[in-house]
Amino acid sequence: MLEQPAGPTILGFDVILIGTILAGLAAFAVVMAIYAAVTIKDPMAKRVKSLNERREQLKAGIVTSSAKKRASLVRKSDTTDKVKDSLGKMNVLQQSQIEEVQQKLAHAGFRNKELAVIIIGLRAILPIVFGLIGFVLFYWVDFFEFGDGSMKKLFGFAALVFLGYKGPELYLSNKASKRTLEIQRGLPDALDLLVICAEAGLTVDAAFNRVAKELGRAYPELGDEFALTAIELSFLSERKMAFDNLAYRVDLEAVKGVVTTMVQTERYGTPLASALRVLSAEFRNERMMRAEEKAARLPAIMTIPLIMFILPVLFIVILGPAACDISDALIK
Repeated sequence: MLEQPAGPTILGFDVILIGTILAGLAAFAVVMAIYAAVTIKDPMAKRVKSLNERREQLKAGIVTSSAKKRASLVRKSDTTDKVKDSLGKMNVLQQSQIEEVQQKLAHAGFRNKELAVIIIGLRAILPIVFGLIGFVLFYWVDFFEFGDGSMKKLFGFAALVFLGYKGPELYLSNKASKRTLEIQRGLPDALDLLVICAEAGLTVDAAFNRVAKELGRAYPELGDEFALTAIELSFLSERKMAFDNLAYRVDLEAVKGVVTTMVQTERYGTPLASALRVLSAEFRNERMMRAEEKAARLPAIMTIPLIMFILPVLFIVILGPAACDISDALIK
């Protein structure tokens, strides 16, 4: 019997196999997109539920100064306790590490601080799991047929281990950066509404609540933060703590500046509307400067696409007919 010729390969990869995998992923993405478009859910329901839970927690006295009372009121998850005990036995869990992950979770919009232990546990377990998967795929089954002693196997195995270790952190960083960008876009409009509410005679917590309702649809992340700040202003014993919590949850220098202004107005009794008006004008100028900076970088960014894609086509269109005429004349 004649052996069938091997399929085309690129860099040692079977083109037909890679094409099949990509086609399957594309089909799965289309199915998920159709499902997401058909099953549209109201994003406000989840936000309102989380804010109501925070309000009930504050009513219950979770933020009291008594540590014993706080420990008796906060409900702990059995899974989190088991993971924390296991990591503590392996001496890989430190308080500074937990606080750092909790900060990243807050920046990403996750309110549950107990998830920090889960993230640390995943960062310790996923490299082992991905390493075993890589060993099976590259060395045991030889799924990609790299050959014996190939460096591609080592690179693939190392990439899977690195992905398992850095995966949770990369996910949190990506989600936090997107959330911070959305908050940054809506902050000047929110400050303008705060100025209007302050000049209308509303209190600070009522102004935050009003702004959260008005901007909840356009900027849901910013509306969520303002609504939570309004709830904490109503229930916390120290109003400064509510503003500090807002600066803790948002990784943005502009928000820290707003928090500093609000604290100073609360302490010294300075006019709130004038201070917020100055901040709003400053943030709008910064947004305009960022837009001008992107516009100034555009010619340099467009140079490579212009050389690689636009100019060759232009030369073909302009010089193509002339080259055809010259070749026909030479042939004759």
